Amino acid sequence: MVLVLTRRADFLNANRGLRVARPGFVLLAQPNRGQGKRYGITVTKKIGNAVVRNRMKRRFRELLRAALPEAGLPDHDYVLIGREGGVERDFARLQAELARALAKAAAGQGDPPRRPRSTRRR
Repeated sequence: MVLVLTRRADFLNANRGLRVARPGFVLLAQPNRGQGKRYGITVTKKIGNAVVRNRMKRRFRELLRAALPEAGLPDHDYVLIGREGGVERDFARLQAELARALAKAAAGQGDPPRRPRSTRRR
C-alpha cells in the first residue's frame, strides 16, 4: 500500500535525500524509518495557473500509483517536483522517465547536489 505525504516536515526531510532530475520532474527519495512507501507531489506557481498545476498533479499521482508498488523501495518517501514543460510531455515518456529515475534511486545513484543559493542580493 502506498500512502500520501501530508506534513511539511516529511517534504523537508525528503529534500535531504537522493535527488534524480528528469526533464519533466525532479524525484526526491529518502528512507523513512519503517513507515512504508509514501509519496508527495509539489508543483509551484511558476509552472502555471491552478488548472495547469492540478492537471500536472493528477498526471503525477497516476504515475506514482502505477509505478511505486513494484519499483519503489520499501520504507521510503518519494516526492515529485513538477518542472516547466512537464505538463506537455507525453504520458508514456513520463512513465519511462519515472521508471529510470526510480531505478537510479534504488541503485543509490542520485544527481550531484545543487550548489547552495546565495543569500546575498546584488
